[in-house]
Amino acid sequence: MSRNEGEQEPVVVRDRRRIDPVTGQRRVPAPNGEETQVAESMSGTLDEAVVKAAEQQAEQPQAESAELQQQVDELTADLKRVTAEYANYRKRVERDREAVIAAAKASVAADLLTVLDDLERAEAHGDLNGAFKAVADKLITALNSAGLEPFGEEGDEFDPSVHEAVQHTTSPDVSGPTVTAVLRRGYRFADRLLRPAMVAVTDHEPAAESPAEPAAEAEPAAGENQAEQG
Repeated sequence: MSRNEGEQEPVVVRDRRRIDPVTGQRRVPAPNGEETQVAESMSGTLDEAVVKAAEQQAEQPQAESAELQQQVDELTADLKRVTAEYANYRKRVERDREAVIAAAKASVAADLLTVLDDLERAEAHGDLNGAFKAVADKLITALNSAGLEPFGEEGDEFDPSVHEAVQHTTSPDVSGPTVTAVLRRGYRFADRLLRPAMVAVTDHEPAAESPAEPAAEAEPAAGENQAEQG
């Protein structure tokens, strides 16, 4: 019986190698003495090759995607770090700018303290009136709005950090060191002490105890004198 003309004979590959190329082990001849024959169809070989190629192509995009994600994470971390450093830099610059402005204002206010002393003395003597008083009030209002604050009043508790004691007395009328006279007003600008207040301080002095009279002894003595006279 002859083969059909459309049919093809299977491809037979005779492998005569002594070493197996897959396992690397020495091949054992068949019992009948004939060499091992390996027959593979061309279609099966092609299918395996296609599957391997597809697997390699599928693994490559995954590896590239993981590498890109790692780069994105690193760049995101760098961006966050730079943003935080820039925010801290802006805050530091803003603090320095405000400190410079406050120091400049405090310096100008300190130069005007002697003028304020003259205005205060003029007001105490009744010489601050009219247009001169209006100008003085505007000057004091402007300085107070900028942050200048006077301090030092009679009756304040003495504080050596802001008061300069130039006179000291004692009295039983006070319970502790107390400002009893302000010789020169003190000033602070915001949290800066421009000048301490010059004050007189009165400290507590216990009241002197008066000696008790021996009244009980005086009366019997007087009675004895009357008896002697009788």
